[in-house]
Amino acid sequence: MPMRTNTELPSLEGATEWLNGPPPAREELKGGVILVHFWAVSCGLCKDTLPAVNEWRESYRERGLKIIGIHMPRSESDTEPSPVRQAVQDYGLTHPNAIDNMHAIVDAFQNQYVPVFYLFDRDLKLRHFQAGDRGLTMIQAALERAL
Repeated sequence: MPMRTNTELPSLEGATEWLNGPPPAREELKGGVILVHFWAVSCGLCKDTLPAVNEWRESYRERGLKIIGIHMPRSESDTEPSPVRQAVQDYGLTHPNAIDNMHAIVDAFQNQYVPVFYLFDRDLKLRHFQAGDRGLTMIQAALERAL
């Protein structure tokens, strides 16, 4: 069952590895709008969403948006870190990205889907959750409202 609205941002601890720097500290995140994006290297739809995530990162940065990517392996082959690192590089994902092979962050979010977006407000409370192929359009509207 997905998290409910107003749930506080869960812990980002327990990732196998962080790409593009260390995990963001809660103190760094407060005061900004946070978009947590779960994806998998084996998910074609996930890869289709990555350019939009990059566009949002650049377009909304000045308005306080912070993006955190979480790679959620869907199969044993997804736990190999090299393809994830390569995808982060190939798609230009310069924001923090966790490789969550043990599902520590996945479990903290009670997440079952990819791609999925969790939008947290400036007080780190969940404001919107969107999964699947319609997630991209729906989350953009929620981003506009939150910012």
